[in-house]
Amino acid sequence: MPASVTDAAVGPVLARRNGPAGGRVQSRSPAAAAYRHTAWVDHYFSPAPSGPEERRTVRFRVAGREFRLSTAAGVFSADRLDPGTAVLLRKAALPSAGETGPLLDLGCGYGPIACVLATVAPSATVWAVDVNARARQLAAENAEALGVADRVRVCAPEEVPAGVRFSQIWSNPPVRVGKAELHRMLDTWLPRLAPDGVAWLVVARNLGGDSLQRWLADSGWTVVRHASQKGYRVLRVTRA
Repeated sequence: MPASVTDAAVGPVLARRNGPAGGRVQSRSPAAAAYRHTAWVDHYFSPAPSGPEERRTVRFRVAGREFRLSTAAGVFSADRLDPGTAVLLRKAALPSAGETGPLLDLGCGYGPIACVLATVAPSATVWAVDVNARARQLAAENAEALGVADRVRVCAPEEVPAGVRFSQIWSNPPVRVGKAELHRMLDTWLPRLAPDGVAWLVVARNLGGDSLQRWLADSGWTVVRHASQKGYRVLRVTRA
C-alpha cells in the first residue's frame, strides 16, 4: 500500500519553488518585511542564501511515522512539505527495509526525502546532495535529530565520489533553473544509476512534467508515468 503522507504549514511563507520569479521572497513576518522592497532575492538553488534564516518546523507523516524537520528561509519549500514531494513519497515505491543502497536524494533541500529513505531503509546509505549550503546544513541537522546521521551523507554535488553508483535516485528536481540546466543535471546523475537501478522523479504537469517524460525517453531511458496526482507526474526511470 502507498505510504500515507500529509503536510502542515508552519510559519510564514518565505520561499516557494512554484512561486513567482522562481523563489521571490513573500512573507507576512515582520523580520522579513524589511527585505521585501530591497534588491535581496534568494532562490532555493542559490549556493549561499544571504537573507536571515527565520527558522521554523515542518511536520508530515510517511509510512506511519511522523517527521518533524527544521527548515529556514532561503531553502526550497521552507514553510511546508512541498506538494510535489508529498505526492512522490505517497505514490512512488519506497525502498524496502532490506534495501542496502546506496540511495541518492538529488536536490535534497532540508532533507525530507533523504530522512524518509534513511528511516524506511535502515541498512542503506543515503547521499543527500544540494548546491544550497543552508539546505545542506539543515539536512545534516535533521538527519542527526532523527538518529540517522551515520547513514546520511550530506554534500555538495562535486563532493560525491565519481565511482559511486546508486540503486535508487529520488528527486523533486529544480525545474526553475530552466530546461537546459535541468537536462544537464539529469544527464549528469541518471547515468550513475546501477544497471538495475531506478530513479523516481516528480514534476508538475504545468511545469513540464509531460515534456520531461518525452525528453527522457528520447534520451534513451525507459520512462513510465507511474502515477499522477494533484497536477504532478511521478516518473519511474530505468535503463533501456
